[in-house]
Amino acid sequence: MSARKQLLGATLLTLMGAAAYAADAIGAVQKQPLNMTAIGMFFVFVVGTMGITYWAASRTKSTADFYTAGGGITGFQNGLAIAGDYMSAATLLGLSAMTFSKGLDGFIYAIGFFVGWPVILFLMAERLRNLGKFTFADIASYRLDQGTIRSFAAFGSLTVVCFYLIVQMVGAGQLIKLLFGLDYTTAVIVVGVLMVIYVTFGGMIATTWVQIIKACLMLFGGTVLLFLSLSQFGFSLETAAQKAVEAHKDGIKIMGPGSLLADPVNAVSLSLGLVFGTAGLPHIMMRFFTVPNAKEARKSVFVASGCIGYFFMVVCALGLMAIVIVGTNPEFFEGGNTAGKLIGGGNMPVMHLAKAVGGNLFLGFMSAVAFATILAVVSGLALAGASAIAHDIYARVICKGSASETQEMRVSKLATVALGVVAVLLGILFEKQNIAFLVGLTFGIAASTNFPILILSMYWKGLTTRGALLGGLVGLISAVALVVLSKAVWVVVLGNAAPVFPYEQPALFSMPLAFFFTWLFSVTDSSARAKTDKAGFEDQYVRSQTGIGAAAASAH
Repeated sequence: MSARKQLLGATLLTLMGAAAYAADAIGAVQKQPLNMTAIGMFFVFVVGTMGITYWAASRTKSTADFYTAGGGITGFQNGLAIAGDYMSAATLLGLSAMTFSKGLDGFIYAIGFFVGWPVILFLMAERLRNLGKFTFADIASYRLDQGTIRSFAAFGSLTVVCFYLIVQMVGAGQLIKLLFGLDYTTAVIVVGVLMVIYVTFGGMIATTWVQIIKACLMLFGGTVLLFLSLSQFGFSLETAAQKAVEAHKDGIKIMGPGSLLADPVNAVSLSLGLVFGTAGLPHIMMRFFTVPNAKEARKSVFVASGCIGYFFMVVCALGLMAIVIVGTNPEFFEGGNTAGKLIGGGNMPVMHLAKAVGGNLFLGFMSAVAFATILAVVSGLALAGASAIAHDIYARVICKGSASETQEMRVSKLATVALGVVAVLLGILFEKQNIAFLVGLTFGIAASTNFPILILSMYWKGLTTRGALLGGLVGLISAVALVVLSKAVWVVVLGNAAPVFPYEQPALFSMPLAFFFTWLFSVTDSSARAKTDKAGFEDQYVRSQTGIGAAAASAH
């Protein structure tokens, strides 16, 4: 324990020294002064979460502890952690900014993100907990060929994790660069190092509590900001809406659907990706294995749904009020002209709103919350990626179940370090790229690759190993190919004149392809393996309904 304590302490001191040095050196040449309040709160958060990691390290003794906190997290705690995992910086900054600029379109986008939760609650939560142990591959391969399906499921999960890590790391770099005065590369490295420390030493226990704290901070900060903002309008949303219409350049049009629904194909495709992609995100599914039973799994989704739904409504209301409070104040625009660009870019209205109604102290608090948001999400992603490598590929495919817990834990921690390095490199590599398409790609891949195999393995007796593998590959390849051929990549990134694929979202096309070919290759499969796959459905069904034989929680 003394060596672990020394390593954590040394790492913390190194991070603080490097960040302080970078802030001092870079702040001297920044046009905008450093927000020392934000930096102070950032260090308070780092110190606090390091303490949690040290505490969690003493409780992380087995693979079950490392991957799923031993299944000992309560439903309420897990619900908060799921909310913390799902409410990313894109929620706080992106949805509020979209409402600020587009009005109702931001609200519609929020609904798309939220509607996936009833699917998880009613169709998946209980069965996920009863059938799985550590990862999505546990469920997909329950009655199918272990080596084949685990390899594919792990590859699909890693693909989603890596794309999502790019989004989060680039967002982290840009956000911290703006708010804390660090340069982009330093910011990305700081996030990557902290992520590796939390996951390597504390595993799921530390990650869970970082996510819970972050969720509570975000809910508290959002509520206080809503209260302070509403006070500017006599606590009347109707008044706020009327003044927003008067202040916005588009007038009454912001109260109706705009460009987001102008193309119904794109709108439906985006909706499918957001709804079913949520049910295919490996770091979200992994959270259902941290609770002791199916009842607590259902409670997790119920609590998460309430927190997420409430926060989405708060964020949209903040975007609406920012139209008046921020949009009419020259202080927040470059050159002091409200016709120009917002200082810090188009994603900063909620941060400017925090400063306008709460001053630098509240801006510092919200800045620290935004950083905590990114850290919580990347930690969950890293843990999901490490489990796919160590549990699915190493322990089950390479060692065929003969690896000891000590060996698997060692591989998990090495995988976490490797993912941290990859995340930092990808974050630096994609610094100048438009990352908007990566969000759609991530959800599109999850909806087209993980979700069809997951839902069919639980509900369709006819699913076979060949069908799951080939159908999943069709979904994965088609989702990636369609996004590459779309305007976001083919024109914007690769510089071609016109896109080959005319739509920006792939799910409407790739997800049905995945389902169709999974069905086709399954019903035409007459092999001996196929008969074994189908014969195992009854046993799987009984366990999914009763939980008999499911992994139990471990005591600490």
